Amino acid sequence: MSLRERLALAEDPRAGIGVQLEHSSAFAYQDLKKTMHQLILDRIDLERLKRLTPEQFKHELALLVQRIIEDERIVLNQSERHHLVLDIQHEMLGFGPLEPLLADPGVSDILVNTHDKVYVERTGRLELTGVTFHDNAHLMKIIEKIVSRVGRRVDESSPMVDARLPDGSRVNAIIPPLAVDGPILSIRRFSSNPLTVERLLEFKSLTPPMVQVLEALGHAKLNILISGGTGSGKTTLLNVLSGAIPGTERIVTIEDAAELQLRQPHVVRLETRPPNLEGKGEVTQRALVRNALRMRPDRIILGEVRGAEAIDMLQAMNTGHEGSLATIHANSPRDALARLENMVGMAGVNLTSRAVRQQICAAVTVVMQVSRLTDGARKLVSLQEVTGMEGDVIAMHEIFRFEQTGVDANGRVLGAFSATGVRPRFADRLRLYGAPVPDSVFDPNRFFE
Repeated sequence: MSLRERLALAEDPRAGIGVQLEHSSAFAYQDLKKTMHQLILDRIDLERLKRLTPEQFKHELALLVQRIIEDERIVLNQSERHHLVLDIQHEMLGFGPLEPLLADPGVSDILVNTHDKVYVERTGRLELTGVTFHDNAHLMKIIEKIVSRVGRRVDESSPMVDARLPDGSRVNAIIPPLAVDGPILSIRRFSSNPLTVERLLEFKSLTPPMVQVLEALGHAKLNILISGGTGSGKTTLLNVLSGAIPGTERIVTIEDAAELQLRQPHVVRLETRPPNLEGKGEVTQRALVRNALRMRPDRIILGEVRGAEAIDMLQAMNTGHEGSLATIHANSPRDALARLENMVGMAGVNLTSRAVRQQICAAVTVVMQVSRLTDGARKLVSLQEVTGMEGDVIAMHEIFRFEQTGVDANGRVLGAFSATGVRPRFADRLRLYGAPVPDSVFDPNRFFE
């Protein structure tokens, strides 16, 4: 069947009505685009195109698509031609059907559940899009293109992979045989312009008194642990906190997939490496933390602590690398410290529970809990200070909290931020480091909705 016949099938009113016609047209268009792509590959001079700039490549590609449309005598209006040219450019130069979603600043997550179901998250809520891939093989090609750009692979012997896009967005892919119905792709978007303190205040994710304390904590070089669930905003808050670090300090970041967007001039970014086909060559976060200690860092930022590297991170915080930051998955500040203790046990060190807790108390000063509420809003719901040991238990004082009072008719969460009235012990250190905060910041009678 020629390209013209395929297009005619999509336009033929006898092809069906309602949803059937919609599905038939969508399939015919995907088939048309796939065949057009193959014709271009047959006609194109790849060696010549390698010498062109991206803009010149796009221009040459557009001319070639127009020529094929005319040769095949396909009836398309100007708008349809424009969309077809764009789709072919996305296919050859980018990530195919994902490109329009990646260009949409309102999309925070892209979730591909096999080739024919693509969901996105906007303002904290999931919605199904009309974006589809031609088939699962097409989706696999896009996944392979993404992971190969960062030197990683995905196949039957290694069916799970973490990667990142050029803009720093986090990517996870899992394919058959582990994914029963077909390849699954998850993309956690990160804005090219990271959220600022002003934007977080605008979104009511925190309050002005909290901002005063956060900026002072960064200036006074206190070790901070950020706790929260998946998609709660841990990395966003980590980026904001890092903004308080002076530009004169040397920062080493360690991540599974590099996504932090620090603005300081002296930043060294390290990234883990998975094992190769022979199961060798793996570089873990723990190895990178150990190596970072030999790189003369002023501060170490660990994207997420999730294993044996916890003991090395605590030792780094206790041996002169003050002001270090890390995130951890947990449902509360207390759970975060319990998880940290369990992770130290994974390192195989021969320490008693009390000794591990003493290490934690000496290393971590502040634990911040961020949460994603039922309406999709992300908030800093608790800021607690680690004050020491009371017997065999780690003592903590809550300094700020968000208390939910209900939900309105539109499903929006109601509640207010407030201080607890406790003056933290670290207030004296803030003053010594030239970053004092007034006592009014800790006034429990001030509420922020």
